[in-house]
Amino acid sequence: MTITTGSIVRAKAGRDKDGYFLVVRVCDGFAYICDGKRRKVENPKKKNIIHLQGTNTVVTDSVDTNRKIRNALRGFTPEAD
Repeated sequence: MTITTGSIVRAKAGRDKDGYFLVVRVCDGFAYICDGKRRKVENPKKKNIIHLQGTNTVVTDSVDTNRKIRNALRGFTPEAD
């Protein structure tokens, strides 16, 4: 699965492991992700694409605010170990 702008992804590595994020931009093998809570749209996290696992969900609506991003991610929850 290819990761594009608007994709909902799960982090496979790092401090934010198992968290769900929305991709706001893809550039040169890196994705800029945010969740609207810890990582705001004003300051997205730059993450290597190999550390992300795509879901089959792509948001096509405008998600330019943190509230819209949180609403888009509402159905996704981190897996309990």
